[in-house]
Amino acid sequence: FFRASFSEGERDMIIPIRCFTCGKIIGNKWEAYLELLVAEYQEGEALDALGLKRYCCRRMIMTHVDLIEKLLMYNMFERAGTGNQ
Repeated sequence: FFRASFSEGERDMIIPIRCFTCGKIIGNKWEAYLELLVAEYQEGEALDALGLKRYCCRRMIMTHVDLIEKLLMYNMFERAGTGNQ
């Protein structure tokens, strides 16, 4: 997985590096995709602009869910009963 960090707010995300189906590298396109969406591109237009033509690669970008924020809330030491020492 690819770990991308944004300078505004130091937000980390775990993005798959390659498409699970065809193996094309897609991890480096996530930030550009978000920037195109902010620039008011439609999802399909943004994916076309990034050169993602295959539907498997498009699926990987469009269905990505950022779970790192939720996962970071869990503390493995609390669950084990050892505490933070």
